[in-house]
Amino acid sequence: MEKNQAHSDQKYIQALLDNDSIVLKEVYQKFAPKVVNYIKKNSGDDSNAQDIIQETLITIYNQAREKKLILTCPFDAYFFLLCKRKWLNELKKNSVNKVTINEEVVSINDESMQYVEETMIFEAKNALFAEIFNELGNACKELLKATFSIKSMEKVAEKLGQSYGYVRKKKSLCIGQLTKMMQSSPKYNKIKNLL
Repeated sequence: MEKNQAHSDQKYIQALLDNDSIVLKEVYQKFAPKVVNYIKKNSGDDSNAQDIIQETLITIYNQAREKKLILTCPFDAYFFLLCKRKWLNELKKNSVNKVTINEEVVSINDESMQYVEETMIFEAKNALFAEIFNELGNACKELLKATFSIKSMEKVAEKLGQSYGYVRKKKSLCIGQLTKMMQSSPKYNKIKNLL
């Protein structure tokens, strides 16, 4: 990196290293609002945004101090991309569903579109499952709900007052019926086409 010409925005990196409060104030005024808006639009709030901004500035400071960072692009793009990745990683870490982030993607729009699409597909699958599950008969719903909460089929049979063999066979039939109903739904094909 030393061979590359430093961008004029290298002054922001130097301000971090020098703890230059005047230039650091400029960083907050110029670049923080874009990050705050992005995080607020993506399941966060002002507090989350301030935490991400602070963590990102610390990361940049550490990189500049330890690796002699020479900025060759505008600070705005570099800062925003780092903040965005930190926020998406935070969402991924705290999410029940898996969020895949392609670290090789450089375009900010491509990355956020990927995240939005994955979230939409996940929500659509869950909504379709809930809808189809409610269409099942009461006996199937009761049996499947019991197997979701109780892992042992013997205990499920005991709870329902049925034989082990009957419960296993009935579960298999109910899952088959649920699968068939989902796959025949027009919504299923729309979700499948999104993948």
